[in-house]
Amino acid sequence: MKNGVLFQYFEWNLPADSQLWNQLARDASHLARIGISAVWIPPAYKGGGINDVGYGAYDLYDFGEFNQKGTVATKYGTRAELETAIKALHDNGIQVILDTVFNQKMNGDSPERFIAQPVDAGNRMNNIGAPRQIESFTSFEFPGRGDKYSPFKWHWYHFSGVDYDNLTGDSCIFRIVGPGKGWSVGVDQENGNYDFLMGNNVDVNNPEVANELITWGCWALDTFGFDGFRMDAAKHIDYPFTKRFLEMMRQHSSKPLYAVSEYWSENTDLLTGYIDRLEGATDLFDVPLHFNFYRASEAGEQFDMRTILDGALVMSQPQHAVTFVDNHDSQPGSGLTSNVQDWFKPLAYALILLMQDGYPIIFYGDYYSENRVGSYHRRIIDILLQARNQYAYGSQTLLLDHPSTIALIRHGDEAHANSGLILLMTNGDNGTKDITLGQEHAGEIWHELTGSIPYSITLDNNGHAPFSVNAGKIAVWVKS
Repeated sequence: MKNGVLFQYFEWNLPADSQLWNQLARDASHLARIGISAVWIPPAYKGGGINDVGYGAYDLYDFGEFNQKGTVATKYGTRAELETAIKALHDNGIQVILDTVFNQKMNGDSPERFIAQPVDAGNRMNNIGAPRQIESFTSFEFPGRGDKYSPFKWHWYHFSGVDYDNLTGDSCIFRIVGPGKGWSVGVDQENGNYDFLMGNNVDVNNPEVANELITWGCWALDTFGFDGFRMDAAKHIDYPFTKRFLEMMRQHSSKPLYAVSEYWSENTDLLTGYIDRLEGATDLFDVPLHFNFYRASEAGEQFDMRTILDGALVMSQPQHAVTFVDNHDSQPGSGLTSNVQDWFKPLAYALILLMQDGYPIIFYGDYYSENRVGSYHRRIIDILLQARNQYAYGSQTLLLDHPSTIALIRHGDEAHANSGLILLMTNGDNGTKDITLGQEHAGEIWHELTGSIPYSITLDNNGHAPFSVNAGKIAVWVKS
């Protein structure tokens, strides 16, 4: 079975030149050659304008087709260019995963007045003022699109909260008051209740809203042929709706659909609980592992490498863990900045790409560029992808037995000739591991793929040899 790899094909600071879809179409064959099985594309529909990354979702039906918010194209291109990119990816055997933003809508067309109550940002269950009339931009009429694809228009009663009162200029969290209104129950309990995140908070418990979002999902699958969804801000959305949405999409789709959800938390128990509540309908990003990488990169040689996998989702829910090093949320300047330092990124990518479990992600910023500065990690990532495609098969042995130097053994399988590898990494001085693979490996010659170790080694009659790694580096040993 092919070792799948997911590629996050965007970062926060891409130029607003509407060229990403054209670039992606040209890049499809290269991505296939290096072993990418799926591409996660950014929110592809109209936001607040040409500079909107996509999370300020305005019109889910406008994929760069209508003149709205001062532009026809999105930051990434036009609908026609997106369709060309999707075809190129599919022609190269690569799935397309759409970033799906359901938690909030922003950039409304006109203001509406309604009753709302200010609440404490630190505990949204505590009121900090009496209900009052406020005015906020909650009317979404889509004048550029009209009723094409959907006649549904959004109004204040389709939301449960907002963060601005146009009458007073107050910027705080307002809970909308009315029949059936209130924060969702099935959300993260941080800040008392974490239903509200930003903008106009979508009320997925409103039957009209739920039906419209499901209708949109079916339309998007039929129109573009997406192969799955990346569910944004899952911890802020009532989980029964997310479960229902994914069930309905899979019933509607003519092919298997993949789903991964963003539940940004280091608490592994919360992540496993969410997977259980959705009955395995979605994978989750391994946020705890990301923070292990982040802390290791910050601490340098003071970090105990024996703990690098402690609390990681990939250890407790390996079949549902999507492993990553950095992404658009963790990169410098983002709201959840926790970027892994450059010196540690080869170690982190080696671990997620060569270990047995998890669905690993390559981040655009680490492979191509971040904030328009080219990445020098591409060479090592290409080598690791080669190792994943050619050698990273079979059972696994972890040697987390030293505070600086650790190792991972993939024992290979019969389906892949000469497969199997030994990964060493250290955050300290030069390191060595005495490893015995067994008499069936006697006399084999092994060499190091990255070029950091210039010599080969020959295993003795017991299949044993000392394998080396240079200070602060990785070494990937394979059979010659």
